[in-house]
Amino acid sequence: MTPIREASIMSTHRIGLVVPSSNVTVEAEMPRLLARHLSARFSFHSSRMRMHTVSPEQLRAMNAQRERCVLELGDAAPDAILYACLVALMVGGPGEHQRVEAAVTEQLSTGGASAAVVSSAGALVEALRELKARRIALVTPYLRPLAEQVVGYLEAEGFTVADWRALEVADNAEVGCIPGERVMAAARELDLTGVDALIISACVQMPSLDLVQSAEDEFGIPVLSAATAGAFTLLRRLRLPVDLPGAGRLLRRDTVPATV
Repeated sequence: MTPIREASIMSTHRIGLVVPSSNVTVEAEMPRLLARHLSARFSFHSSRMRMHTVSPEQLRAMNAQRERCVLELGDAAPDAILYACLVALMVGGPGEHQRVEAAVTEQLSTGGASAAVVSSAGALVEALRELKARRIALVTPYLRPLAEQVVGYLEAEGFTVADWRALEVADNAEVGCIPGERVMAAARELDLTGVDALIISACVQMPSLDLVQSAEDEFGIPVLSAATAGAFTLLRRLRLPVDLPGAGRLLRRDTVPATV
């Protein structure tokens, strides 16, 4: 009887996802993560922006579809919206996540809707600050020029990127198929001396959820991904406890000391 009674009082929150059309990962990893929450339930509602190749040209064309996606999601009255493409905002230059989050919030308000607005880019910045990380390392799937823009974006936010790897995959569908062994091999090549946190996947399309906890156990430092950062920030915006087991210490903020 107890599980039934607990389930009956759980709150349910609608999460809107703005995703690239070729992304198949965020709609798998985010529900898996948030399903671990003990006191809330979530439903997920997506709107898609056409994009196949991770290039500056296609990212700009994809971003131009944002307003349509937000309009569609607003009809579902979500409690929160996640703009789930990290590099699409970071190529816009320093502070782009703040501009886009503000624009989405304004668009929703103009249409008579309201929701907590989060971007993958902004969530990663917020999560790193929550971990009090200054020196970081990261693995990205992008071609080197785009990876350099991600590094530059994070450094403009005040972080020191001590080391990084780019897996040089341009086709976004292929990014969604990168095996965990390849990601971990790249992570093991990094010089983690003096590093405060490792971003095992700076991309919501590159699968990483199954790697976060084992990588944290192996390297002995906080490990996060674009997905776990997104889940952390969504929970904070919804004023829900952050306690999701098995995905790194970032997602146990309300069960362990905040210091790292």
